[in-house]
Amino acid sequence: MKPTILLGTALIPDTRTELKLYSHDGEFSIKIPGRGELMNTRVHGSEIALAELACERMAEKQTPRVLVGGLGMGFTLAAALKSAGPSAEVVVAELVPEVVEWNRTLMGEASGHPLSDPRSKVHVGDVAELIRSEKDGFDAIMLDVDNGPEAMIRRENNWLYTIAGLEAAHDALRPGGVLAVWSAGPDQMFKARLHHAGFKVEEKIVRPNKSGKGSRHYIWVGTSRVKPRV
Repeated sequence: MKPTILLGTALIPDTRTELKLYSHDGEFSIKIPGRGELMNTRVHGSEIALAELACERMAEKQTPRVLVGGLGMGFTLAAALKSAGPSAEVVVAELVPEVVEWNRTLMGEASGHPLSDPRSKVHVGDVAELIRSEKDGFDAIMLDVDNGPEAMIRRENNWLYTIAGLEAAHDALRPGGVLAVWSAGPDQMFKARLHHAGFKVEEKIVRPNKSGKGSRHYIWVGTSRVKPRV
């Protein structure tokens, strides 16, 4: 039996939560002690779907600018680069510096080294900083942060999924822009908040692996629209 090897550890900013990167038989996984596996390079279909669903709704954009919230194993970034076109700029925000370094070195090959693509730009910090500061800055925003609308790891992430956070995302999008949000489970209240924040919403159920089996993940795709006056 091939051993499981610990390759690195990292502390999530503003928390006492530790991430641990492991390799086993050519695959990589990131785990949280006591909570189990957070992500791996074996199963990533829903992460790819997050980017594809967003990018197909901005297909007419010649020079799109895209924001990816959460680098993870790099699969959403790689799919966004593939789908957004040769003139795109894809900004990826990752809170944990070590995760960026792991993608550049230890595990980047699994997703095709998307950080080496000249169209990708890295923001080491909270994606909320970019959402708040860049009005009309993006054609698409893709969020895969802290397991979805019910943040489990870092309480500051909750803001992204509040009405205030969603309204800020709406402001950060250009007219007709797209917000795509990944979640491990359903959340009708969150869907209602998206509507309230000014989005026309589609809910998609996706499977994490190619077989179509396994757990169900949810992606909400919101197209920005003019909010009605209250």
